[in-house]
Amino acid sequence: MQLRTEIEIDAEPDRVWRVLVGFAEYPEWNPYLTSVDGPLVEGASLTLVSASTDGSERRQRVSVVKIEPPRCLRYRSKLWLPRLFDGEHYFELTPLDGGRTRLVQGEDLTGALVQSMGPRLTAMARGFVGMNQALKKRVEG
Repeated sequence: MQLRTEIEIDAEPDRVWRVLVGFAEYPEWNPYLTSVDGPLVEGASLTLVSASTDGSERRQRVSVVKIEPPRCLRYRSKLWLPRLFDGEHYFELTPLDGGRTRLVQGEDLTGALVQSMGPRLTAMARGFVGMNQALKKRVEG
């Protein structure tokens, strides 16, 4: 299964990238990923804290699988055991005419539990959209 969201931002990819990977500032503007801790290098582990619409937080460890500034960031997560609920999250930045950027944020999901996670996937997609809108506001503001 794939979740995919996108937004156009009125700024060059370099500027969008700086805000996207400025993890220390996430608590100031990011309603979905409230904390990211760890080194941003391929193969490294990051600890993510994501906020839910019910006010709870979810903590997870992910592995950075690809980083190509200012174009692409991908990381992979697993729930409990491999092949139960695995995800590869991505941010792709594409330059557009007029100094704009298209940001695509999504997640490719696999595993035995994917089909039973409907409400969780809906909440994830809403979180992506909220983060995209907040990133746009932060960069353009």
